Amino acid sequence: MTARPEAPAKKKFSYSSDDIKRMLPHRWPMLMIDRAHDVVPGVSGLGVKAVSVNEPFFAGHYPDHSIMPGVMIVEAMAQLVAVVYVAEIIEAPESEAAAGDPSESVGYLGSISSMKFSRLVVPGDQLTLEAKLGQRLGALRQVSVRAKVGSELAASGSLIVTTGRKA
Repeated sequence: MTARPEAPAKKKFSYSSDDIKRMLPHRWPMLMIDRAHDVVPGVSGLGVKAVSVNEPFFAGHYPDHSIMPGVMIVEAMAQLVAVVYVAEIIEAPESEAAAGDPSESVGYLGSISSMKFSRLVVPGDQLTLEAKLGQRLGALRQVSVRAKVGSELAASGSLIVTTGRKA
């Protein structure tokens, strides 16, 4: 029996908050991801969202029992998806990446399905985000996402994102 040659390992990248600001069009208070690591461009990645009591949504959700809104957890996961997608553009050979501002390629969230929330997220928690890009459906992309606090699952589901912005 002959051994099959192994596929070459895909290179993984890490991005700081400053890198992410160059990759995404989002700004405070809507920039929901602090760091990304183990990003395989166009395939998958991990991200970090440090949940602080100073987040503006905690003023009203809920004043006496601070809970990170589920829609903000989904937004953080969607922003990680955008980082994984944009990484494919910026990590391409120089000739392909020179075509303007990569944040302009960030599309929109088109669908949220089978999203389940299984743990409250509160100030002081650190969300570990996971995104795995699936198949392309024309200008759409299917994605599996998860958010954890430590080893506990906080949220998981599927997203459909657009692969660009159309006016």
